[in-house]
Amino acid sequence: MRFLRLLKIFRVGFVFGLDEFLLAHPDASRFRKLVNIVFFFRKLESPRSVRLRQALERLGPIFVKFGQALSTRRDLLPQDIADELAKLQDKVPPFSSELAMREIERAYGKPWHEVFASFDQIPVASASIAQVHFATLPDGREVAVKILRPSMKGIIANDIALMDNAAGLIEKLWADGKRLKPREVVAEFSKHLYDELDLMREAANASQLRRNFISSPILIVPEIYWDYCSTSVMVMERMSGTPISQIDTLRDLSIDVKKLASMGVEIFFTQVFRDGFFHADMHPGNIFVSSQGQYIALDFGIMGTLTDEDKSYLAQNFLAFFRRDYKRVAQAHIDAGWAPKETRVDEFEAAIRAVCEPIFDRPLKQISFGKVLLSLFQTSRRFNVEIQPQLVLLQKTLLNIEGLGRQLDPDLDLWKTAKPFLERWMAEQVGWRGFFNAIKTESPNWGSTLPQIPRLVHRALLDDRLSPIEAEMMKLVQLQKTRNRMLFLIAFLLAGMIVWQVYSA
Repeated sequence: MRFLRLLKIFRVGFVFGLDEFLLAHPDASRFRKLVNIVFFFRKLESPRSVRLRQALERLGPIFVKFGQALSTRRDLLPQDIADELAKLQDKVPPFSSELAMREIERAYGKPWHEVFASFDQIPVASASIAQVHFATLPDGREVAVKILRPSMKGIIANDIALMDNAAGLIEKLWADGKRLKPREVVAEFSKHLYDELDLMREAANASQLRRNFISSPILIVPEIYWDYCSTSVMVMERMSGTPISQIDTLRDLSIDVKKLASMGVEIFFTQVFRDGFFHADMHPGNIFVSSQGQYIALDFGIMGTLTDEDKSYLAQNFLAFFRRDYKRVAQAHIDAGWAPKETRVDEFEAAIRAVCEPIFDRPLKQISFGKVLLSLFQTSRRFNVEIQPQLVLLQKTLLNIEGLGRQLDPDLDLWKTAKPFLERWMAEQVGWRGFFNAIKTESPNWGSTLPQIPRLVHRALLDDRLSPIEAEMMKLVQLQKTRNRMLFLIAFLLAGMIVWQVYSA
């Protein structure tokens, strides 16, 4: 079976001329000329990026998702390929209602009519991993039921194995193969894909996001009905709204689309900097708007997380960008260890200024943040800056925000909208309010820590006065004391046992 799949991949790759990528290595130039001569009848008129996208679409949904994931790695890909892969659409025909009913019966151990009062067997949405049906619970609540495609694990395992093999070839044969780290990219994609196969994980993501915004006036997250959820079926509150891409309909409903655009920016920065937990798949198909002008989030299979250190670093960099303090940006990269310690701050600062200065004081419609990110990545590579994997999803989400902003309000200034929010967040973190919040958070741990401070200070002072040899001798003395105590304890126990034996006799 895998062999047949491999043959299909080779055939599709040949038809679309993907051997161009493999034979781009200087050592393979003669072989490439030979291939072009032998297969002169093959017409390859489209650019390589277009042919790659078309090949992935022909190979099926898993390869489409891989192309989508790859399009976010603008730190690795040439611009023409990244731009073209971003056009991939995860739209596949739905699987049959019979299979859907069978999957529900397998998940619940009983027929669908014993679980739901009604169930619409025609799906309302279909993607590569799952499809969605509307239903009604016995108590009358209207719900959306997400059902995993049958036999997906086996299909994914085969395709991932083949992708890994292909990545190994690319790494060896393509000129840029080693720099692109294709096997690492496949491994990262595989991890996220397998996470999407567990709908309990997606349900937990939705529940967490809902809890974070439970009192928010601008974002609605559907409620999860845990009693009906399993790894292959997820049931959540049915949401009614207008797709955010239908701007004319939103205007007809008297919804302020400019306000909607700025609300989207606020939602994004709230998720990132307040919670460190953000919806990382914010394309227009996953966002509805309620009749009251609130955002409705859908599809929680891909979520991003950030540590407190990541949030602090990002906030400082964003504010430094806003203030055009490029030296602070460069220094922050070096302090965080992302750029080598020997990096000259003034050279790095000048390179960042050349990229970022042109974007300010211009409306969003005149700026492509995708191109700005690409320029920053190229600058980073020149200074051997490591692109942090935990920020890849954040970069992708920023591009999605740009797309939404262009649709809703071409004149939206993303930075101007975000700056007051970031300044407020920084004040809460590093100002007096942040100081008292930190005390409130840490004070419960002080009860066990404070009594140890004199001993720890004494040990630190003692260690500072000792030479390395003396410090090692002190450790040996302490070890011997510990052993002596253990021997004394064992002897005491043995003596007690002997006395007990004598008296009991």
